[in-house]
Amino acid sequence: MKKILLPFLLLLVLILGACSEKENESQSAEAEKDTETITYESETGPVEVPKEPKRIIALTNGPNVLALEGNIVGIDEWTNANPLFEDKLKDAEIVTEDNLEKVLELEPDLIIAGSHMKNIDKLSEIAPTVVYTWGKLDYLDQQVEIGKLLNKEKEATDWVADFQERTAAAGEKIRAKIGEDATVSVIESGNKEFYVFGDNYARGTEILYQGMGLKMPAKVEELALESGVYTFSSEVLPDFAGDYVIFSKNPDVDNSFTETELWKNIPAVKNGQVFEINTKASTYSDPITLETLLTYFEESFLGN
Repeated sequence: MKKILLPFLLLLVLILGACSEKENESQSAEAEKDTETITYESETGPVEVPKEPKRIIALTNGPNVLALEGNIVGIDEWTNANPLFEDKLKDAEIVTEDNLEKVLELEPDLIIAGSHMKNIDKLSEIAPTVVYTWGKLDYLDQQVEIGKLLNKEKEATDWVADFQERTAAAGEKIRAKIGEDATVSVIESGNKEFYVFGDNYARGTEILYQGMGLKMPAKVEELALESGVYTFSSEVLPDFAGDYVIFSKNPDVDNSFTETELWKNIPAVKNGQVFEINTKASTYSDPITLETLLTYFEESFLGN
């Protein structure tokens, strides 16, 4: 019996040894994959970053990262408060550039920061840190840059091309319906003031003016196009209202002005041509926000 069992035991040992060797090879390959890096050409110079980052702290540009399915473990408070990203950030923690202890605790393998932020040198000691200057790139180029950073440039560039095509097509349909000369203004409520926006200040302005080719009122073009935003008081609200108004409603401020005769007598209000968006869900120009607003604008203008 022992003579019969011996070959089988020997065979079993060989099989287990081979399995163990394969498992070790697999673990070694996985570890090597995790440590692979690429050189990202940032605005401050080349930075060695993980080829496939697993734990990202996004002190800025978090929504762009989420759009490319990057795993964020630390996020700024403003992005965290945005209702569009609630589900995607349920496991992320709020962190700031000042709380280096929290940054260290989260064990990031990539940090994304703004050029205006403090402690960038100290952040770089914790993990590879890439810096962006707000407004240096337009909203589409910014997404492509995040794509390069996450080794997902193709996904980013494909989305940009497709989004531009769809936005232009929607703009043609909308202009055909409302008229080439119809004007659209984007107005936001504040505590004691109002804001009107140019063509690159989120709230869907990039879609409406750049992508769709819709017109802004002359006064808005004069005062907000170059600066991006213009602040005014309620008394002159009608002066900034276009034929159509995108009303960025801030739920945290007093919006009782909508019950006043001044507001109700604005032609766009009388004609039912005011489309309301949530300020908290509209202050970024990332793909998630843009796709949501594009759908809303198409439905609102075209009545789909």
